[in-house]
Amino acid sequence: MSNTIQQFDGALALCRGIFEKKLADYGASWRIMRPAALTDQIFIKAKRIRSLEIKGFSAVGEGILPEFIGIVNYGIVGIIQLEHGFSDTKDIDTATALEWYDEVVMRIRSLLIAKNHDYDEAWRMMRILSYTDLILTKIQRTKEIEDHFGATQISEGIDANYMDMVNYAVFGIIKLTDGSV
Repeated sequence: MSNTIQQFDGALALCRGIFEKKLADYGASWRIMRPAALTDQIFIKAKRIRSLEIKGFSAVGEGILPEFIGIVNYGIVGIIQLEHGFSDTKDIDTATALEWYDEVVMRIRSLLIAKNHDYDEAWRMMRILSYTDLILTKIQRTKEIEDHFGATQISEGIDANYMDMVNYAVFGIIKLTDGSV
């Protein structure tokens, strides 16, 4: 289990590094995005991963790893937007954006630890294509909840689905970067 936590932390450090560089380039321009638009961004990333898995090659020369990183970062931004609302302008500075990012990461990390304990690291025996399909399923569920204005009868909410998408994407990042594929 400690190896999983170290690998999670490494994968998130990679994602955060890219997030931080994009903040330097664009500022927190993502503050304008509503959660449903972020769900669609995650959908685009997951569909591209599935397409590459099926076709076996990329016409633009970018592989699956950057898409999993994008899912992690958009999922975290989605949770931030659910909690802080969206804005008509980029209304926060880099330090606040990173603080909010890190707060969400700590909650996602805690969820991973709890679920990993209960599921006995079953993710390690799964194929990457299963993570892709599970992310796509979570996206579909999220869209249904969004279409019902966030109301559910028995299911977890949008934030829980975003957290699961992030964790599945982290599993993909770990498998793609540790040489186990």
